[in-house]
Amino acid sequence: MTGLRHIDALVTAALDEDAPWGDLTSEALLPADATLEARLVAREPGVFSGSEVFAAAFRLVDPRIRVRLLAADRERFQSGDVLAELAGPARGILRAERIGLNFVQRMSGIATQTARFVAAVAGTRARIVDTRKTTPGLRLLERQAVRDGGGHNHRTTLSDAVMVKDNHLAAVAGAGLSVTEALVQMRARLPHTTHVEVEVDRLDQIPAVVAAGVDTVMLDNFTLDGLRQGVAMIGGAALVEASGGVDLDSVAGIAATGVDVISVGALTHSVRSLDLGLDVAPGEASREPAIAP
Repeated sequence: MTGLRHIDALVTAALDEDAPWGDLTSEALLPADATLEARLVAREPGVFSGSEVFAAAFRLVDPRIRVRLLAADRERFQSGDVLAELAGPARGILRAERIGLNFVQRMSGIATQTARFVAAVAGTRARIVDTRKTTPGLRLLERQAVRDGGGHNHRTTLSDAVMVKDNHLAAVAGAGLSVTEALVQMRARLPHTTHVEVEVDRLDQIPAVVAAGVDTVMLDNFTLDGLRQGVAMIGGAALVEASGGVDLDSVAGIAATGVDVISVGALTHSVRSLDLGLDVAPGEASREPAIAP
């Protein structure tokens, strides 16, 4: 679970961006003691994610706002389901509304899309993982959403693991080293706990990489036949990851080739936010406390 301090920092920055000098409309229109009751309602089915971030938006604006969550992260819901109920100062609820919705809609969109990919590879050995193609500053939240959808996370940052990509290998060749020699020397300089992954885009690159004793070989933009050949060539000596242009139409076929991991940038880089709304029923605005403080 993403840490509360990190959530509070992100939500505070978003609130400051959205209302740097307060909510002009609500403060000019509504009495200071006006209260509201509202509901977070699903407009379409999906998988819930972002409960803590949603609640934080209202808590940070006004701690008197009460948020009652009716759905848990990872829980599936249907159109029309009430996912949360809110009650408290009207000005605070309306100021936090858009920020709370923005976070929970995006995270639920990611969780819902991830769940579709996970379902598509059910019954195979392949696990669905995300990539670093995330919204700057929101990676930890988006990766939480991937987990809520049943997926897994790749390395979180450049500092977490070694991933040697095509540009790295080109630089190695330019330095006059063989790929195997360069990888072995690199491994000798790393802590023994560091995971090493190497990307290849041709079958003839595989033997030199496997000879270096790497942990994972990524087969980038391979055809299905190429993936099958790659899995056979690696022969269990390393985990096999497939990457590049994966979508819901292709992922089942990729999983059937025997790869261990399928990385999907589309889980985060082009996902559609889910349609959730904050509804206030007519007559539920009041100048009396909606709940006990």
